[in-house]
Amino acid sequence: MTPRPVYVTSDVHLGAVPPDTERSFLRWLEHAGACASSLLLNGDLFDFWFEYRNAVPRGHTRVLGALRALVDAGLPITLMGGNHDWWGGSFLRDEIGVEFLQEPVVRELGGHRTLVAHGDGLGGGDLGYRALKLVLRGRFTVAGFRWLHPDVGAWLARRVSRTGSREHAADAATLARAEHVRMWAHAQLDADPTLDLVLLGHTHLPALEEVAPGRHYLNAGDWVYRRTYAILAEGEAPRLLDWEG
Repeated sequence: MTPRPVYVTSDVHLGAVPPDTERSFLRWLEHAGACASSLLLNGDLFDFWFEYRNAVPRGHTRVLGALRALVDAGLPITLMGGNHDWWGGSFLRDEIGVEFLQEPVVRELGGHRTLVAHGDGLGGGDLGYRALKLVLRGRFTVAGFRWLHPDVGAWLARRVSRTGSREHAADAATLARAEHVRMWAHAQLDADPTLDLVLLGHTHLPALEEVAPGRHYLNAGDWVYRRTYAILAEGEAPRLLDWEG
């Protein structure tokens, strides 16, 4: 029997997308649960996520319930922390049951030895963000943010996020960032000949490129603008698809 494939998507940005996008994503989760051997959500599932000791952001109940149901049915789910939801923790791991990762990782996915990273701060450019990233993820910053009332924290996050205000995902800055990330992926494939695939998100621009025979760079795109996802199957090249459901 042919093993089931791995399903991959990224950058859903729940909380900053309209209800019909969330409903479509729920239908995709149902489809993935019926067809996949495992599921990888490669960062920014939420437009904002921060776990206080006794509180989590309001909303997303249906998606969180759907993820828990898939886990209970035996589907392994990995969620990478992105630049909007890196601050996940025990609630996602213990209550929802996903594997929540905050750093890049090398995994065997659908027969492909794969380097998985969300993509923020990688490659050239984004010097200001890379410096800010070190501050935002520092333990003193996280501890200080935890002392804010959750309503204040959520308000600050909405003020900083630009997801809902973008008119499209292909402006000059986004295209430049996508090129930096693409070149970073090429460099990883050049540096490690054992890698078959570099899998990223973050740019909101879907991409599938065969860098060398049988070796690929894949960006799963997003759900803010395109509702794209990828399938990784043994003995097959990666596939990048549009969800029409």
